[in-house]
Amino acid sequence: MIGLLFWAILVAFVALIVVRVLPTVNEYSTIVRAVNKIAKEAPATVAQARDAFEKQKEIEYSIASIGGKDLQVTKENDKVVIRFAYDKEVEVFEPVFLLIKYRGEGRSN
Repeated sequence: MIGLLFWAILVAFVALIVVRVLPTVNEYSTIVRAVNKIAKEAPATVAQARDAFEKQKEIEYSIASIGGKDLQVTKENDKVVIRFAYDKEVEVFEPVFLLIKYRGEGRSN
């Protein structure tokens, strides 16, 4: 009986972590798709890339962690490269938090 209780608590804890982390993973994948779309359009200036991201952010309501000002827009070998990085804190229960560091980039073709 004690073994069964142990496994039930363990499974419940893992399920709690998955339920709390899954929305952040969904947001990250949405940001990656938006950045890739903008990079493929090859904006001419940094301001255009940031404005395009802000417009995409208005369409995709799940993006809340970063904005256009958080993007690093550069050119490498005449290709537009857009990078981003942000941290997300996920509360597991009151004094315990998970810190997840997300990074990504998009390149023009």
